[in-house]
Amino acid sequence: MGTTKHKSMTKKYFDLTGRVAVVTGCSTGLGVQMAKALANQGCKIVAMARRQNLIEEVAAGIAAEFGVEAIAVPVDITDTARVKAAVTAVMERFGRIDILINNAGTGAVAPAEQITDEQFENEMRIDLEGTFKMAREVVNQAMIPAGYGRIINIASMYGLVGNKIAGSAPYHAAKGGVVNLTRALAAEWGEKGITVNAICPGYFYTPLTEETLNSKFFQDYARQAIPLSRYGKEGELDTAAIFLSSEASSYVTGVMLPVDGGYTCI
Repeated sequence: MGTTKHKSMTKKYFDLTGRVAVVTGCSTGLGVQMAKALANQGCKIVAMARRQNLIEEVAAGIAAEFGVEAIAVPVDITDTARVKAAVTAVMERFGRIDILINNAGTGAVAPAEQITDEQFENEMRIDLEGTFKMAREVVNQAMIPAGYGRIINIASMYGLVGNKIAGSAPYHAAKGGVVNLTRALAAEWGEKGITVNAICPGYFYTPLTEETLNSKFFQDYARQAIPLSRYGKEGELDTAAIFLSSEASSYVTGVMLPVDGGYTCI
């Protein structure tokens, strides 16, 4: 009797080869880490931020390390005309944008009663309005015509809860806005083949957070407040970004994914 051999098929669930990802706030910190994570899966990378010299270094480093195309495109996400020009430049180069990671942001820390109008307005303009402007332009130029897209907004666990340790009401308000903006866009754009989700990071080291996180009082607080009793480590956002960027997440939209060591579960 003959035997039948079954050929096993290896499915690469998170292969992003041929895809193009735009990552804002990609000059330092978490934006660079997520861009590298996508490049590791074969994705072409567009590093966007205001500082041209930094994003050029990032793009060159990613291209050298991962062997993918990576370019730098400067943008000010608060400026509608510059957002449009940046997205147009990407379309002229690649002809597509499959993934948008809205990572650019800022953070004002002060007691709520001392926050100025300018601080509050600046937070909204960058974190909330800038996120919308980027999403709107990418969807209009690339994703609706293609009938496909993955948008990942980087919100924060502070968009889900308040905090007693470091007053940052404008940041909470703006990131809370990003959370519900994510739901609204997911609801509207789902039938167009576009998923919209948010990652809500906990405490990670970035240029904006380093001074606070290194202080003894904050480290003592974190051990009590975070079930895993530590800050997030470099690379611990990567798999969340890869999953939500991939075709494997095709039935996931309007979701807020905390990557926070359990902070929001208690």
